[in-house]
Amino acid sequence: MLSYSNFAERLLDTCIISDPWIEGRERFRIAPVVLDAELYDRLTAAAEAIAAVFQELSALVIENPQLLDDYFGLTLWQKYMWLASGGNWHGIARLDMFELEDGSVATCEMNSDTPSGEAETVLLNELLHPFSPGVDNPNKRFEELFTGMVMAMYRARAAQPREAPVVGVIYPTDMPEDLSMVALYTRWFERRGCKVICGSPLNVRHAEGGVGMFGQRIDIILRHYKTDWWGEREQYWFDAEPYPDPDPLADELRLLLNAESRGHVVVVNPFGAVVTQSKLALAFCHDYIESFSSASQEVILRHIPETRRLAECEATALEREQWVLKPDYGCEGDDVIVGPFVDDTVWQESLRQAIPRRWVAQRFFRAKPVEGFLPNYGVYIVGGVTAGIFTRLSPQSTDYTALSAPTFICRSTHNGKKEA
Repeated sequence: MLSYSNFAERLLDTCIISDPWIEGRERFRIAPVVLDAELYDRLTAAAEAIAAVFQELSALVIENPQLLDDYFGLTLWQKYMWLASGGNWHGIARLDMFELEDGSVATCEMNSDTPSGEAETVLLNELLHPFSPGVDNPNKRFEELFTGMVMAMYRARAAQPREAPVVGVIYPTDMPEDLSMVALYTRWFERRGCKVICGSPLNVRHAEGGVGMFGQRIDIILRHYKTDWWGEREQYWFDAEPYPDPDPLADELRLLLNAESRGHVVVVNPFGAVVTQSKLALAFCHDYIESFSSASQEVILRHIPETRRLAECEATALEREQWVLKPDYGCEGDDVIVGPFVDDTVWQESLRQAIPRRWVAQRFFRAKPVEGFLPNYGVYIVGGVTAGIFTRLSPQSTDYTALSAPTFICRSTHNGKKEA
């Protein structure tokens, strides 16, 4: 069996992931999570169906723009992002899926803005699949599907598409967490013959009627800088210190949105993710369920736990053991308060300090444990279809300490209905 040190050497040799350990602990698990085909099919079918619900939600918000103020409470620049996008929000999304103790499957949220983890998803499976004979690698087409989606969006939306477009990857250059994803995207698009330039939003400039970075005209922007960071930054705790950089990136955002409206640049993910990324969208699915199609109503009730705006809840009626508190634009578990996993003091203080309009309360569910862990199955949806899956293993709620594990499908039970 491959040792962890040997695995770490192979991982470092990819020149993509450079941190096999975190704070002295192994960051990955070599032993794979092997899903039977029936569970894999249910997880991915549910994830695709939930993404379709959010597409329907997008259309409802476009038809009822008053919801931007009345329900979602968007800031001025957030509304600008949404309206300029025309409701376009999707390119790639990751749904955090769980198998529950009763055998059903559900999501706790969808990251449709800047989903991360792609490098781990692809490389763990590539490196460890040879050591797991008899199972399928469901992530083998991730690169093909993702780059194909981006190029299809470019050809459809660019005013004058070029054979080999220049790709700009925009990400928070002061944060190292997602450098592996940036490196992976760079490698993928260079394989397609594209030139790739990486930088922050502050590197975006006018160029030949469109946009550029470092003196180079850019055709495609891969946006890995969160929508709520492009706009006005607002705290969601009453007692939090103000952000040191609360102002919107007005000049850069105006330049990008205007250039995109003329077909001079294509942004993936589109800025319309400012609505679908908000946890208030989960509450919207339940509050406005009768506005959805009958098929979407069934998906909401079956796969999206009851979620309500905290501003509409009576705080004293939220029993700690039954609810989870989430800020509207939190990600990767930041500031999520899982009622059953905290004590009454933390719960009550959280309710006092949370700015109600910025939070949702989501009904707590019990995930089915596997080998003493609670597995979070991250299902990636690209252009509406499953492109990959990876598993994070935690003793309680998923956070940065979770172990990432390769995820394979048991071939003997795979019916061939879904190929990823």
